[in-house]
Amino acid sequence: MGEVILDITMSLDGYVAGPNQTLEAPLGERGMELHEWVFPLKSWRSQHGMDGGEESEDDAMVAASLAKVGAQVMGRRMFSGGSGSWENDPNAGGWWGDEPPFHVPVFVVTHHPREAVEFDDGTRFVFVTDGVDAAVEQARAAAGERDVRVAGGADVATQAFRAGLLDRIDLHIAPLLLGGGAKLFADVEPGSLELVAARSSQRATHVTYR
Repeated sequence: MGEVILDITMSLDGYVAGPNQTLEAPLGERGMELHEWVFPLKSWRSQHGMDGGEESEDDAMVAASLAKVGAQVMGRRMFSGGSGSWENDPNAGGWWGDEPPFHVPVFVVTHHPREAVEFDDGTRFVFVTDGVDAAVEQARAAAGERDVRVAGGADVATQAFRAGLLDRIDLHIAPLLLGGGAKLFADVEPGSLELVAARSSQRATHVTYR
C-alpha cells in the first residue's frame, strides 16, 4: 500500500498562501511566488500539457513524486476558492477548466454535496461531505498500491495532520516572506517529527519528515 503524503510549498514565515485571497488572486498577495521553483520544471509543465522545461534535481524529484500518486485530497477553497452552496459559487467548476492536470481521482473536502465530475484524462473530482478522514479513506481505496497526495490548502493539511492521517510530509520552503495569509499548522499540539531528508536548490529548500 502507498503512503499518505502532504506535499505542499510554504513561505519561510510559514504561509501556504498570501493575504487577501480573491478569485483573481487565489493564492493571495504574492502567493504565486511560492511556486516559482516548480513552474519552470519539465515534469510540472508536462503535467499541465506544456512542452519543454528544465531538467534538474528538482525536476527529477517532482517527476518521481507524480509517478507514485494514485489519488489526491484537497479542500473546497483549493478547488474553487468559494464557500457555501455550489449554486452561489462563481467558480464552481474549479480553476482548471476542461483540462485539469491531475489525471487521477481527486477527493474534495466540502460541506456541500455534489455529484462527481469526470474528465477524459482520468481526473475525477469526488466531493466528500464526511470530513478529511473519509476523504483520505476513499482516496486510499482509489489509489490502491500508489500514494495519496494531500495537496492543501492549509486547513485540510492541518486537519489531516491533527487526525494522524499523514505518513509523510514533503515540505518545499520558498525563500519568501509573505507576512500573513493562510498559515500551515496554525493550530496543532506541540510535538516533533522525524527528519528523513533535506536538500536545497537554487529556488527552494526541500525537507521530508515522517
